[in-house]
Amino acid sequence: MSASGGTKAIVAALAANLAIAAAKFVAFLFSGSSSMLAESVHSLADSGNQGLLLVGGKKAQREATPQHPFGYGRERYIYAFLVSIVLFSVGGMFAVYEGYEKIKDPHEIEAWYWPVGVLVFAIVAESFSFRTAIKESNPLRGDLSWKEFIRRAKAPELPVVLLEDFGALVGLVLALGGVGLALLTGNGVWDGIGTLCIGVLLILIAIVLAAETKSLLLGEAAGIDEVRKIEAAVVDGDTVTRLIHMRTLHLGPEELLVAAKIAVRHDETAAEVARAIDAAEERIRAAVPIARVIYLEPDIYSEKEAAAGADPSATPGGTGH
Repeated sequence: MSASGGTKAIVAALAANLAIAAAKFVAFLFSGSSSMLAESVHSLADSGNQGLLLVGGKKAQREATPQHPFGYGRERYIYAFLVSIVLFSVGGMFAVYEGYEKIKDPHEIEAWYWPVGVLVFAIVAESFSFRTAIKESNPLRGDLSWKEFIRRAKAPELPVVLLEDFGALVGLVLALGGVGLALLTGNGVWDGIGTLCIGVLLILIAIVLAAETKSLLLGEAAGIDEVRKIEAAVVDGDTVTRLIHMRTLHLGPEELLVAAKIAVRHDETAAEVARAIDAAEERIRAAVPIARVIYLEPDIYSEKEAAAGADPSATPGGTGH
C-alpha cells in the first residue's frame, strides 16, 4: 500500500460519518431514542478516528532526523492504535453505559419517523463508504481472505476503515432492530438492548484493532512473498554463494529494513567483497522496492558452524547475557 493508499477510503468515510452523526443527533433530539444517541456518538468517534488516520499519514512523511534516523513511518501505526482507544472508550463504553441506563429507566420513542428515516439514510451512506473501502482494498488483498488481509496488512488505514465501516453497518442494523422492536411492543427496553449490543460490538472491534496495531508497533517482519524474493535476490551463485541468516523489519508500511549475513568466497579481496555487497543490495531493491535500509555482513560459510545451529545469545530476543 502506498503512502496515499487508503486516503480515498478515509475521506469517503469521514464525509459519510460527519453527515450521519449530525442526522443521528437530530433524530435523537426529536425522538429521545438512546440507540440514536449511541449511534451519533459512534459516528462522531469514527469521524475523529478518520481525522487521526489522516494526521498520522501526514506526520509519517517527515524526513529522517539525527534523533530519528529511520524516519517517522511508524507514526501511522501509533495513530491507528489511538483509533482503537477512541473507539473503545468514546464509542463502546459510552454506548454500554447509555444502554444500561435506558434498560434501567425505559421510555417510549417519540416521533418514530425521525430515527427510522435517519437509520435508513445512514445505512445507505455507510454502504457507500464501505464499498469504497472494499474497492480500495481489493487490489492489495489479492487472493487473501478478508481476515488474512486485516491480519497481514502492514499499512493500517484500510483495515481500520474496513472494520469501522463494517461495525457501523452492523451497529445500524442493531439500532434499527432496537428501535423497531420498541415501536412494535411499546417497550423502550428494546431500544436500550439495541444500544447495549452496539456498545459490545464497538468494544470487540476496538480490541481487534488494538491487537493488530500493537503487533505493527512492536515491529513485524516482511511478508512471506517478500522474504522469498529477497532470499532469491541475495544469492547470485558467483560472488555471494549463500544466505547464512537474515532478519527483516518494517520501519513503516512502505519502508523495510533488511539485515543479513551472506557467504562470500574465502579468496576474494576486500574490493571484490564490497562490489558483491553493492550488487546484492541493488538486486534486493529491484526485487522488493520497499527494502530501503539494507545491511549485509560478509562471512565465510562453515558447514560445521551451520550444523551446530545458531547462537541464541546472538539472536534478538534470545538468551543473551
